[in-house]
Amino acid sequence: MVGRPVARRTVLRGALAAGVASPFLAACGGGDGSSAGAGPEKLPAPDNPVTWSVSKANPAIESGLVPEAGSTLRIYNYADYLSPKMLKDFEKKYSVDIRLSTFNDADEALTKIASKNLKFDLYFPSYDSVGRLIQGDLLRPLNHDYLPNTANLWTSMQDPWWDKGAQYTIPYTVYSTGIAWRTDQVPTDIEGLDNPYDVLWDPTYKGKMAILDDWHAAMAMVLLRNGVTDINTTDEKDIAMVREQLLDLRKTMDPRVTISMYTDLPAGQYGLCQAWSGDAINMPYYLPDGTSPDLLRYWFPEDGVGEVDNDLVVCLAQGENPVAAHVFMNELLDPDAAGTNFGFTGYQPPLTAFTPDTLVKDGYVPENLARAVVRESDFDTGVPLLQLPAATDAAYHQVWQEFKAGG
Repeated sequence: MVGRPVARRTVLRGALAAGVASPFLAACGGGDGSSAGAGPEKLPAPDNPVTWSVSKANPAIESGLVPEAGSTLRIYNYADYLSPKMLKDFEKKYSVDIRLSTFNDADEALTKIASKNLKFDLYFPSYDSVGRLIQGDLLRPLNHDYLPNTANLWTSMQDPWWDKGAQYTIPYTVYSTGIAWRTDQVPTDIEGLDNPYDVLWDPTYKGKMAILDDWHAAMAMVLLRNGVTDINTTDEKDIAMVREQLLDLRKTMDPRVTISMYTDLPAGQYGLCQAWSGDAINMPYYLPDGTSPDLLRYWFPEDGVGEVDNDLVVCLAQGENPVAAHVFMNELLDPDAAGTNFGFTGYQPPLTAFTPDTLVKDGYVPENLARAVVRESDFDTGVPLLQLPAATDAAYHQVWQEFKAGG
């Protein structure tokens, strides 16, 4: 393992909350005919792939340029979502200084980006918000002459549904959402249950379990528990069912609602939680001295019908160092640099060089957590969290606020 990983997520993920999207787009200046996505808001999905118009206001950079020595590359990202060693290696290799800025939540990040005043070069969104960035004309189209390492990506990630032709984005990491637990605190054979999600409602573990402080991921868990694989459903009956079961969970289980599973569960604060796969991979590093990592487990459906997602990297139009930005994006797709980065973050790059077998063999992932490794085939059968229509987004947030308020 390269370094000591720290969880990438210290904030909520997901798209802008309802009521924020429209002001965001207005601040971006979209809709005047010069925007790459002027017109009605588009909602990319696997069954609705989108080829974005190329920005007229923000042209791609010319080929054949090199990063200016001594220049500053400004990166805007979640805390602990890039390896410090990887950053230092890049600075040394290209004689470029990196200035990393972080944010507390996605709303804050997108609002600051929309101001266009901070000169950030790179940003790391999820695909449930990348459409808003494109339609707000905040991104610079990519010049793939600088991105030969895209050949190292999984085939399915080279021409993705959220950005056909990869005109604005490259994939950064992939992750699933499942269940993590300590076998010394949770004797239930979770993998052997007819419906493993039911364990999160098992009163045996009242006050000893946690779910993600992420409105969309938590609500998707309820939908999947009930066999609803459309985790972006707009059906009012489905949303009402989610509300009922979340309020029941709050009343009967008294769950922690947090994003610090990667430290809390190893510390024994609880023995069972909903978790992102990357945080599960981090957990062994936070166990007390002398505690065997063999007691940790992570479940994701064997048939692959569970929540799988990925994060992206984009080049912001406001940045002043787009050449270095392209070179950095390419570096993220180099297996050696990606391995260093993965060793710190715990979040897996979607590169062909990394497979469940090699990641276990090379010591990135203990064998008992091998299911936390995301397979390319998981994206064939898995379900992603998508950008929602505004009315549905508002309904989801209303349920989530009621749940967090205690019902």
